[in-house]
Amino acid sequence: MVKINGESLDTGGKLVSEYLLEHGYDLKRVAVEINGEIVPKAKYSEATLKDGDTVEIVSFVGGG
Repeated sequence: MVKINGESLDTGGKLVSEYLLEHGYDLKRVAVEINGEIVPKAKYSEATLKDGDTVEIVSFVGGG
């Protein structure tokens, strides 16, 4: 199980980019942290979610 934004999910083995796209995230408007380390956007298609990982995904919203 992978804990994503506080929720345990069975997503081990997926690439970060796969997970984000499947869940409707705009890759240009999110930041991803795995186990306390920020994942560079260029690595989203290489970084694999592993059982036991803790992931935080933050979406940026424009406004003013």
